[in-house]
Amino acid sequence: MNAQIIPREEATELGVQLRGAGRRIAFANGCFDILHAGHVRYLQAAKQQADILVVGVNSDRSASALKGPGRPLLPAPARAELVAALEPVDYVLIFDELNVEALLSELRPDVHCKGPDYTPETVPERALAKKLGIAVAIVGDPKDHSTRSLLAEIARRYRKQ
Repeated sequence: MNAQIIPREEATELGVQLRGAGRRIAFANGCFDILHAGHVRYLQAAKQQADILVVGVNSDRSASALKGPGRPLLPAPARAELVAALEPVDYVLIFDELNVEALLSELRPDVHCKGPDYTPETVPERALAKKLGIAVAIVGDPKDHSTRSLLAEIARRYRKQ
C-alpha cells in the first residue's frame, strides 16, 4: 500500500505529529470518482494554503449516498491511489461519513479547503471549523468541470457509434 494513504484511525495521530513538527496543515476532501482538471486545480490551490495537504476521499458507501446510483465508478482504494499520486497531495485517507466534521475534529487542520461550488456560508462544516479555530478557504477554479458532465459526454459519444 502507498505510504501516503493512511488508515482513517490514524487521522488524530497524523495531526498531532504534523503540528508537533511545526507544519501548517490544509485539508481538502471529495469523491474524486474520475479525476479531471477541476480536481487537480482544487488540490493545487488547497496545497497553497499550507505546508502539508491531507485529502479525504469518500468511501464507496458515502460517495454513492452523495452522488447517486451507479457511483462511484472506481472503488475507494483506487480513487485514493490516484489522488495520492498527485504532486500537491501529501496524505490521503478514506472516510465513510457524509461530511468531514469528525475528520476535522480528529485531524485539526489549520485550513479546511472547499471547492468553488461552495461559499463560506454554505460549507457544511463551517460552524465546527469556527469552533475549532480552523480557517475555511474556498479554493480552485470556477466549477465548470464535473465527473457528472464527463460521464454524460461519454454516454453521448458512445450512443453515436
